[in-house]
Amino acid sequence: MPSPDSAAGRGTMTVLKLSLMAFSFVFWVAGLTMLIIGLWAKVSLGGYLLLSASDYPNAPAILLATGAAVIVWGFLGCFGAATEHRGLLRTYGAFLTGVLAAGLAAGLSALLYRQDIAQGFEAGLCEALRAYGEDEAKADALDALQRALACCGVHGYRDWLACPWVREQNGSLPLSCCQARRGCRQRLPGARGLHRDGCFAKATAFVSGNMLYMATAALGLALLQLIGIVLACVLAARLPARPPGPP
Repeated sequence: MPSPDSAAGRGTMTVLKLSLMAFSFVFWVAGLTMLIIGLWAKVSLGGYLLLSASDYPNAPAILLATGAAVIVWGFLGCFGAATEHRGLLRTYGAFLTGVLAAGLAAGLSALLYRQDIAQGFEAGLCEALRAYGEDEAKADALDALQRALACCGVHGYRDWLACPWVREQNGSLPLSCCQARRGCRQRLPGARGLHRDGCFAKATAFVSGNMLYMATAALGLALLQLIGIVLACVLAARLPARPPGPP
């Protein structure tokens, strides 16, 4: 008859295994979500990234790579818990630690260099405005941004006055600056029908307004990873070492 201690030990191991498997599933779903967001950002926001003059890493590419890695390791973590593979669990814990450290480093970098990132975006907007009509990719991205945010110019519609393209068009602004398809084409700046706000202020306001949600999501993911690290390490420590195979 098994002793109460051994029965309690097996019960604890079962709880740890099930908890780690549940965590791995949630972690796998988080990786799939990052992969989907990365694909969406690559397709939908790829043009906007052309407007930044910063040399910082491509965010959609980071999301795609991280999401793919998390999906693979989420499956391996679940497999390691189910098969009680001590080495795989330790490796899984190390991977979670690395992801957590990388996430914290990325968050701190974005926080410390947010001014540089903002300045790079502002400089990129100015460059796209000056090159409007010459660089079609940046022109399309700028038009899309002005339509999406209902803005015009970097700091206001008057920024277009110094643009060579506007002078060639006898003072006409791009249609993306218009509140409607009709009403501001072939009119001088200051006329009705123009978006009055600048795109830089609107873009930074959008990011600032959603910063709390992004920080909350990042904190939640970090806490989730800490739980996974603890579960993987505790389960690996409780598992007996596998005997060496026959020579």
